[in-house]
Amino acid sequence: MKPSPIGRQMFGSRSNVCLLCQCRGLQSSSRRNASTPPTLRSASQPTKKDEDYTPKPLNRPLGLATPPRPGENSGVDLRTWRQRREDFVNYDKHVERRKQLTKAVAKPYFREWTNMRYSKGKSFIAPSKLFRAEKSLYFPNLQGITLASPKDPQDTTTVLKDKISVVRVFSGTWAERQTATFVSEKDNEELHNAFEEGQDLAQQVQINIEENALKAGLIRMFMPGLRRQIPEHLHGRYFVIRKGITDDVKDKIGLVNGKVGYVYLVDTDCKIRWAGSGPAEPAEKEGLVKGMSRLVHDLRKRGSETKTTKDDVSICSTESSLDAPSNVVQ
Repeated sequence: MKPSPIGRQMFGSRSNVCLLCQCRGLQSSSRRNASTPPTLRSASQPTKKDEDYTPKPLNRPLGLATPPRPGENSGVDLRTWRQRREDFVNYDKHVERRKQLTKAVAKPYFREWTNMRYSKGKSFIAPSKLFRAEKSLYFPNLQGITLASPKDPQDTTTVLKDKISVVRVFSGTWAERQTATFVSEKDNEELHNAFEEGQDLAQQVQINIEENALKAGLIRMFMPGLRRQIPEHLHGRYFVIRKGITDDVKDKIGLVNGKVGYVYLVDTDCKIRWAGSGPAEPAEKEGLVKGMSRLVHDLRKRGSETKTTKDDVSICSTESSLDAPSNVVQ
């Protein structure tokens, strides 16, 4: 029996095409005739694993292993021409740079927006207690302009040192509103009461990260409006960061999604003792208030002990001077 013309058009002659190839051709044609391609269906609809995603509690300290220093992460290349040439011909430097570029290229462009579908982008659940001081890591130094000094860059370490700070890190209005759920007077009145009790020991710091040159220019243009919206005593603690915060620094402080807001509780040594992300939950707000109150209490106790020690030293020195024999010649 001779093959039909339709069979010749689809598969050719039987002598040239095996049975396995014919089956593959039928399978591919049936897929083309399907109403919705399987790949498009899976991409448009989230999987059951994605729908069941819930952020997990943060169980490890965040931050850098080395203490921050003013001038770090400025985004300015301070190498000499000789150092640049040595780095250019260094093979190990090339390999490291290649890994960074590969990681940047492999990162999906819309991944951060896609992750916003689940738990509003919340990366982790804030811990209920503070991280121990000896195991906590450091908040990095960042350099940028402030509302009080729009022309002279300032360092965050200078502001954070010797203060208990609630640091808000965001990029965009959506992330800023998320951080506000942790610290605004409307959403967390107890925190503002703790600020009043802490007086000069506690402060709030805002860090607006905008790596896009055009958006950063718009922020500078609308700075007069920001000054009117933000209380004057916070102008020196509102930073606009343009450069210097690398992907490695972001990963170490847990800033995994640039579209989400993050809140950090930083002690007087610039160590991250607590961290939260995304919109605040009631238990997280309570943990932030308790953590800050605990740090304020410890700082006051340390200050009173230092004052007592100084008073004891001064008394001892006065008594020793009275007991010492006189060297005056009669």
